[in-house]
Amino acid sequence: MTTDKISTLLSDVSIEGDIVEKDTIIIDAKINGDVKSEKVETHQNSNIKGNIKSKFVSLGGKITGNVNSDQISIKKTADVDGVLNQKTLSIEEGATLKIKTQTYK
Repeated sequence: MTTDKISTLLSDVSIEGDIVEKDTIIIDAKINGDVKSEKVETHQNSNIKGNIKSKFVSLGGKITGNVNSDQISIKKTADVDGVLNQKTLSIEEGATLKIKTQTYK
């Protein structure tokens, strides 16, 4: 049985540069660069200045950049400024958004 690997970046981490993860990455850190992974989950303390490309994205922190994903879920703690390109989009009430969005098939 194969298990997906999960990488976690906690709130005391700050990264300058792009991140590429094959499986899942959980981010509660400050990142100045692009993130590419199978699944990306950002938490309340995260602050990303860059683009995210993934099959599944759950946004819970601050992001300034574009998100390209099959499925985007925006939590109420999220602060998103950018362009979203997705198949499905869900947004919880209370999220701060300054976005353009485009749905593809």
